[in-house]
Amino acid sequence: MDGSGPKFFSLIDSVLGIALAASLLAAGPRALAETGAIMIAIGQMKLGSTPTGFTFARTGKGAASEWTVTEDQTALSGRAIEQTSTDRTDYRFPLAIHDSLSAANLDVEIRFKAVAGKIDQAGGIAVRLRDADNYYAVRANALEDNVRFYRVVRGRREQLEGADLKVTPNQWHTLRLRAEGERFTVSYDGKMLFRVIDKTFAEAGGVALWTKADSVTRFDQMTITTLP
Repeated sequence: MDGSGPKFFSLIDSVLGIALAASLLAAGPRALAETGAIMIAIGQMKLGSTPTGFTFARTGKGAASEWTVTEDQTALSGRAIEQTSTDRTDYRFPLAIHDSLSAANLDVEIRFKAVAGKIDQAGGIAVRLRDADNYYAVRANALEDNVRFYRVVRGRREQLEGADLKVTPNQWHTLRLRAEGERFTVSYDGKMLFRVIDKTFAEAGGVALWTKADSVTRFDQMTITTLP
């Protein structure tokens, strides 16, 4: 894992509450409008820098992940978080882990754009992340034209469900994952695709942006809503 590892693993409830409040204030009125919701303030991040408020890791093999804040006039705020490494190792999954959140039940939505990649052009969400080798993930792939839901256990990925549909490259799409107990609901561009039942990871864990192999993928929105 890159750096010193996810900070959320040692957070106690009181510290988490302070961190969540700070994130809400940074995210602005839209996030404050809904209790328990955080909208990551990508527009306030410095261009050319690594995204603030994240820890970076990688599942599998290959080079370390590389994340930066880039200018994109088609993004909602004119800026996006981009995974830029083009390492072609197939079993390689870069992660940008949100530092200040640990939850089991939550609703996460991202807005992503697949920019480039010869092996893959994928963007996704990881939840209940214990570490870089143990979590759930949903992703959309513009080379394969599908959406897949996985569990990753000890670094080994297993598909639990999926749907085949058009994922247009260089176009913004939304991907949403709702986790409630053992139930997971996946939506794409506002349409519910499928539901999954699984009990592998029941406890609270981290939330991350996810890509695969040499995918150059941009994210211009990440909204996290904690659920009861």
